[in-house]
This record gives sequence, C-alpha cells and structure tokens, in this order.
Amino acid sequence: MINECRMLSVSSILGYGFPEASLKRGVDLKPHFIGVDGGSTDPGAYYLGSGECLNSLKAMKRDLRLMLLAGVPRKIPVVIGSTGGAGTESQLQVVAGLAREIAREEGLNFRLALIHAEQEKEDVQQWLKQGRISALRNVPELTEATVSRSTRIVGMMGAEPFMKALSQGADVVLAARASDAASWAGCAMSRGIAPAPSWYSGKMLECGTASATPKGHDCLMATVRDDHLDVEPTNPERRCTPLSVATHSLHENASPTLHEEPGGLLDATHCQFTPLTDRAVRISGMTWKTRDYDIKLEGAECIGFRAITICGTRDPILISQIDSYLQTVREDVAMRATGFGVSPEKYQLVFHVYGKDGVMGAAEPVKQISSHELGIVVEVLSETEEDARAVLSIARVVIPKVDFVGRLCKSGNMAFPFSPSDISVGLTFKFSVFHVVKPDSPYSMFPITYEQVS
Repeated sequence: MINECRMLSVSSILGYGFPEASLKRGVDLKPHFIGVDGGSTDPGAYYLGSGECLNSLKAMKRDLRLMLLAGVPRKIPVVIGSTGGAGTESQLQVVAGLAREIAREEGLNFRLALIHAEQEKEDVQQWLKQGRISALRNVPELTEATVSRSTRIVGMMGAEPFMKALSQGADVVLAARASDAASWAGCAMSRGIAPAPSWYSGKMLECGTASATPKGHDCLMATVRDDHLDVEPTNPERRCTPLSVATHSLHENASPTLHEEPGGLLDATHCQFTPLTDRAVRISGMTWKTRDYDIKLEGAECIGFRAITICGTRDPILISQIDSYLQTVREDVAMRATGFGVSPEKYQLVFHVYGKDGVMGAAEPVKQISSHELGIVVEVLSETEEDARAVLSIARVVIPKVDFVGRLCKSGNMAFPFSPSDISVGLTFKFSVFHVVKPDSPYSMFPITYEQVS
C-alpha cells in the first residue's frame, strides 16, 4: 500500500479569507491535515517590533472558526505556523485566545498545542559570546548592542516541533514564528513521508492557490507520497498547470532550485511537472540533502516615529524639474524647522515620487518621466513623535508653495486628497537581527505547552 498524506491549505495567511465552498470541497476529499501559514516578514518590521497582529481579529476569527469547525469534529488536526503575523508571543496568545472563544461559542473540545518561538535577549547574547551566531548574506555581524536594542527576537522553527506536538496528540497546533513550509513538512513527515516531497509540499501549500491560475486566496489540496506530490485547487474556477506550479517554485528564494531549510537543503534541480488533468499537476524529482542544523533569528528595533502626508501634482512645468523642486523644498523645510529647534540631523525627510521612481527609488532604470501626473508621499522620521509631526506640518505647507523656473500658477500646485492631511504613523521599526544560530537541538528554542480547550 502506498503511503500518502493529504493536506488542505485554506489560504495564504490566516485572516486573508477563502471561499467556504472551497473548504467544503477540500474536506470532502478527506484530508489528514487542515492548515494555513499565519505570517511573513513581507509586511515589514513593524509587526515583529510592536507585537501587533498583522490582520484584524475579525478576519482571523472568521477563518479560524471555519477551520476548527471543519477539522475538530472530524478529528483532522488543524495546524498554523507564524501565528498572528510575525510569530511573536503576544500574537500567538491573541490567536490562542480566539481559538478558546470559538471553542466556547461552538461547543468544541480539543487538545491545543502552543509552540513558542520568542527568544530571551540574555540567551541570544550568550549564543553570540559562544560564537554560535553568524550573519546571513549582506547582513553585518551581530553585536551585543544590536541585541540589546531589539524589542523582540524570534527564532524560525523547522518541522520538528510540529512533529513533536502532533505526536503528543494535539488536535490544534498554533505555532509562533516558523519557516513558511515547516508546518506542512512536519505534518507530512509525521505520517512517515520522506523529507524531500514533504518540504516541497510546504513550498506549494504555504501560499494557498498562489501556485494556481488565476491566483487568489483560496484552498489548495496536496497529496504527498514518498517520491512525488500532486497539487490541485479545490475551487473549480482555478487550476494548477505545470507552468503555474513551476513558476511558484521561484517564490521568495534566491535560487530557483535550491531551498535552504533548517537542517537541510531542498534541491529542485531535476524536478518534473506533469499534468494529471487540466487542473492538477504532479511534481517529482526533488531531493533532500541534510546539512548542519541552524535556526534563523529575526529581530526588530525601534528607530523613531514616522509621520506622512500624501499629495499630487499634474503641473507639467513642475514635473519637468521635480528633482530640483524637491531639493528646494528640502532646503526650505530645513531652514524653517531649525527655526523652531529641530535641526536636519534630528529628522529624515523622504519624498516617495510615484510616477517617477516611487517603487524602486535610486535603483529605477527608467530615468525619463512619461507620466502627466505625479503622486508624492512625504515621510518624516524622527526620534520623537512631536518632532516628526512638526517637521511634516512644515513640509506640507512648503511643498505646494516654493517657486520654480517658469512657474505660471501663483497659488498652490499640489492636491491633498485627505483632511486631515497629516497622518501620524507612530512607532517605526527596522529589522536589526537577520542571522542564524546553531541550536542545542531542533526543539531547544521552541518549548511546547498543551491545554485541553472545551
């Protein structure tokens, strides 16, 4: 008898939503696991630094309710990694609280496993002194000062903590920060599937139907066996093709074929993508090479307060000299801000000019502006919220008014779409720790707590 593991991914991230009908079709296929990835570094450092959840409680509770109602009565484990967005302890506890609420409201009973991933700074400092931490590519070496400044540091767990939680009888597994593919790899390997197809299934399932066409936040079923896996969306309006599946392998990876994971390297160099139907694809030929076990550390530190305003112009004379115009604005703002005690070294003033180079900045290869209008996001970053707001208010006054060669309009030439125009974003964070550590074991950094929820 061929050993297989059927896994149903409901969406890209908990709280992104999915059609209920797609979940029902997936459940009818009798999956062994139902799950979803819970987070990402894509939204930036704020959610790690602040500990706030990426998605709304209403959206996450809606998705989680449907998953628990589908899984718990049928004895199908529900598994979620990077819970809450960045996988912090506070985010993990928020989603665990939602699970308890749903259990009370729906009369559900289940064994809940919480896998923790937030690391104590003292431990990180000790690992640093022991020489167990190294930098990732293009990242400076970690220092004790950087660790001290970090508001939160999490470890990105591999598959083993998920396997341990499932082996202990967990019906629902909520994990803090994890490799995007780790929860799925852990589920498959817990049923005896080989590592290579298990990890590859995680690459497919972590983003729901991103490997299908048309893309969207929807349900994907993967059937994993020891030498291949089959993927198919449960929504009949979507389909997997060899091209859509193969291109998804490029997702968030420096190499199109080599995928580094805790404890191993997933090699897709010789993968084959074979259509089974017009909606399903078989993937085979992947291999797994073990390597020294390491864990990625992610940390964020506060760098001040941010305030922004948004404006736009369609003055062709101004657009033709936008760079010199904004430099004049910058100099005028510096003069006025210095007048009330905020010198230029106390703030950063940034203009994001959409229609010119707002997306890529200095890396934009197209230098000629072809747009008839430009949108400008004015950003001020400072150590205090008061200074950020003060400098922004001056910038908002100056940007529509400074003169330029050939100016015909004698009033303001910038349109502001909102009132109030000044938006205080609040605390701002940057990633400060992007390093790897050699742990004592795959489990040592990720304690698991269990509780009976009813």
